[in-house]
Amino acid sequence: MTRGRPTPFTWVAVPVAGSRRRIAHDLSEPPTRRRSRPRRARRRRSRLMSLPTPSAAHDGDRPPRRASTKPLMPGGDPSAPPTGGGGKTAPRMAQERTPTSFAGAGRRSVIPEATSRPSGTPARGNRPSGPGPLAGRPFAPRPPLPPLRHAADLPPAHTALICAALPGLAISTEQGQLTGQGLDGFYRSGRRLLSRCQVRVAGREPLAVQARMVAADRVRFVGALRASPDAGPDPDVLVERTRHADGTERITLHSAASRPLRLSVEVALGTDLADLGTVASGSPGPELPASVHDSGLRWTGPTGTSAVTADPPPADALASAGLLRWGLELPPGGTWSVELRVRPDGAGAGRAVVRGATSPLAQATATGDDPRAQSLLHACVEDLQALLLRDPSHPSDPHLAAGAPWRCGLAPAEALVAARMALPLGTRLAAGTLRTLARSQLSGPGPHSGMIPGPRRDAGAHLPPGCTGTEATLLFPVLLAEARRWGLPEQETQELLPAAERCLQWLRTAVGDGTYLPDPQPGGPLRCETQAYAHRAALLGADLLDAHGRPGGPGLRQWAGELRTAFRDDFWIEDLKGGRPAAARAPDGRLVPHLGAGAAHLLDTGLLGSGVMAQGLLDRVRTEQLARLLGGPAMDCGWGLRSLGAREAAYNPFGHRGGAVRVQETAVAVTGLAAAGYEKEASSLLRGVLAAAEAFGHRLPEMYAGEQRTEAGSPLPHPAACRPAATAAASGVLLLTALAGIRPDAPAGTVTLRPLRSAPLGEIGLTGLRVAGAPFSVRVSRLGLAMVEEAADGLQLRA
Repeated sequence: MTRGRPTPFTWVAVPVAGSRRRIAHDLSEPPTRRRSRPRRARRRRSRLMSLPTPSAAHDGDRPPRRASTKPLMPGGDPSAPPTGGGGKTAPRMAQERTPTSFAGAGRRSVIPEATSRPSGTPARGNRPSGPGPLAGRPFAPRPPLPPLRHAADLPPAHTALICAALPGLAISTEQGQLTGQGLDGFYRSGRRLLSRCQVRVAGREPLAVQARMVAADRVRFVGALRASPDAGPDPDVLVERTRHADGTERITLHSAASRPLRLSVEVALGTDLADLGTVASGSPGPELPASVHDSGLRWTGPTGTSAVTADPPPADALASAGLLRWGLELPPGGTWSVELRVRPDGAGAGRAVVRGATSPLAQATATGDDPRAQSLLHACVEDLQALLLRDPSHPSDPHLAAGAPWRCGLAPAEALVAARMALPLGTRLAAGTLRTLARSQLSGPGPHSGMIPGPRRDAGAHLPPGCTGTEATLLFPVLLAEARRWGLPEQETQELLPAAERCLQWLRTAVGDGTYLPDPQPGGPLRCETQAYAHRAALLGADLLDAHGRPGGPGLRQWAGELRTAFRDDFWIEDLKGGRPAAARAPDGRLVPHLGAGAAHLLDTGLLGSGVMAQGLLDRVRTEQLARLLGGPAMDCGWGLRSLGAREAAYNPFGHRGGAVRVQETAVAVTGLAAAGYEKEASSLLRGVLAAAEAFGHRLPEMYAGEQRTEAGSPLPHPAACRPAATAAASGVLLLTALAGIRPDAPAGTVTLRPLRSAPLGEIGLTGLRVAGAPFSVRVSRLGLAMVEEAADGLQLRA
């Protein structure tokens, strides 16, 4: 098997138990340490699990299930002991976590061994057999992962002010002074070019007064001090600092004194030239010695060179102390400024490459009754701009980094998700993302041919890590099909079609003669989310193939129909409350009953032609029940959708997949519920995210705690969440455009509007969107009626 061009990832090396272990800088969350259960407790738990449960009344929300005499162990073998990681280093492109508790973990295979079926059960390929759900017997959680790095060891990011214009970052505290502690500093391409920048005026540090993000790539600090002995309690010098992600900082002094002030200004500088992973581990090393260079200082280390220049040049530059000094006289009401420029290797202007090019994102705006809508949309578009990257060898192909500060590289699945959610801002980002990932697609013979590689991602306490490569491969044809509906030029669609065909061929090969798409790891579960992704990819992929006269469409539709029929029987748990979808199905047929936000993907069916949404895996009755569950208090915390229901045993409001609110999944739920006609539940979740965004200054983090909302309360930030984050920023765009229900069909020259009739934000107007390559504006009235105000010539409104 040969590989295509590998997907770029940024990696972080951190010390673990006296050794060095490499973990992906692309993680969805900081690694956590989980303690193994004592052996005596495991034996006691096994004896308890082996007892039959008399009734479902004693089992909370769990559905009634048949009893069994043996507990389920990893891999479906009741006698198999739990397995843990062996301390191996995770392969760079293969996983984010070490092998899971399922039997055969660590071996590479696509289709697990076929399982036998009980008598009387019709054959359905790889449809799992077995006794089915058992009363009081949830699918056994995987044993603890080997310790990677305790989350508490990571520097907290929730209080940091992060300016991003990738590949540049500037991370500061609210004090404004860069002290070299924690994450403080200017970074470029993951390297800290400057860790310390401390300003003193008249020998004293200004008192911090205010810190405010001006834009996604700029932050403004204001400090004050008393420079005159007769000034009284009032400050008479204002110190303003504007810090840019590109490595520029302007320091300005304003005098409010009644007489001239003679002042000295000192800026103490230093750096360790450490990479971000080393900084995160808490061991960046000592500062490097400085030398006087040009109109500033310069540092040279084994990993490169960094220089700071000042304009105007300082009167004194002391290399031994890392100090630049100016003497000045400020007249009453006068100002004085100096600009510092931080550059690697003595380079020139360091603006991010995307700043000098035309943006692939439209500058959309929102107006209406709720002013928070415009603030959120503006912040989301700015954050997406800040996270744009371009491969220097293919500068015309923009794509998104996953988030700052931890995930400044390309994460294939999340880049595709964000590009799909941002389609209302144009198709150029989608095209660049698709072309970038098409170059990484695996080629040659073998079961992985056509797959887009991606790291493994932790799936919470109840399931082994999942493969984001599977998710990315299934998202690729979906994004191409929907981008075509939004107006991707036909020539670009034709160029990307072969890569989409290879993704669909991989899907058919992985399924084989069976019904379900299996887990890449042998003995892994059949995941509910994965089947939803696969079903959507099959229907939209078939539509794409048919539109271009390519073979394979009928076969994909036939398989999708078989999947629907089987799924409704095999993945639904009946109970007295109306039932629920299972999170996964073990190889022997036992169900994972835990309700999480992943179930919202069952509502995300994808856009076909004529403004029609594709058919889903659930029938109408079960869709209504799922809507009731997602809108209930166990899942809707008032700030958004919890990633795991509050009534589940492993619920943790800060768990990234155990109860925290992940904005991406909330947006998926809102759009899916709205499309299915459940506006009450969709509106509640949308209002919750909008309220949370206001508490975060309208800059949404990728996740925050799922604590229940209270009157006059605020959402609790997650200390390790990325902010800005690509999926969170794109989710804000999707949430607001969902109010208008825009469903374009550019090839047919039509657009359909399905607005929320309840108008949860009152009247709202969205301008500057793009449909069919032209500006598009729409307004939704307080009565929930939508009207197109601007559109491409020839684009017709479809009823």
